[in-house]
Amino acid sequence: MQRRDVLKIAMAGLILGGCAAPPGTGPEDVDALAREVAALGPKVDPDEATRAARIAYGYTQQLARDYEVTDPPLVHNAKVHGGQRDRGLCNHWAEDLHRRLSQEGFRTLSVQRAISPRSPFRIIHHAAVITRPGDTIHEGIILDGWRHGGALFWAPTREDDRYNWRPRAEVVREMIAARDD
Repeated sequence: MQRRDVLKIAMAGLILGGCAAPPGTGPEDVDALAREVAALGPKVDPDEATRAARIAYGYTQQLARDYEVTDPPLVHNAKVHGGQRDRGLCNHWAEDLHRRLSQEGFRTLSVQRAISPRSPFRIIHHAAVITRPGDTIHEGIILDGWRHGGALFWAPTREDDRYNWRPRAEVVREMIAARDD
């Protein structure tokens, strides 16, 4: 990515960064996510749903500290691309949250990855998704720590109209095929 492109992205981040208030991080927010996860289906263990919600919120906050996030997401991305930060791109958030939730060995929940393919601004976005075992990402809940710079965003995948979420493996295959053409 050229320096000029990084500066454009950083400026857009500064302009758009204040447009939406980030979600909360209090106990009521964790409880709301836990209820939504439990509502994925009658076989979802409510204790697992609560544990997943606590981890999603707590680990997202930990990652924000680890990544040294002090700016809106696109500005932080520019810092990563410029070498001022080591991590904190959306794929880092998705990878790290996916890995952490997967360590729990949930019996009634599954953790997956989703990608929203390139937009008109050439931006690809990554997120973790929590589902019931056997469900697709479209039946799950998006867990996105990047979108609000360390404040967890979550929503049922089908209700998140900001991105065109698709299974990670599907998008990666298409990107490889396009590169090979």
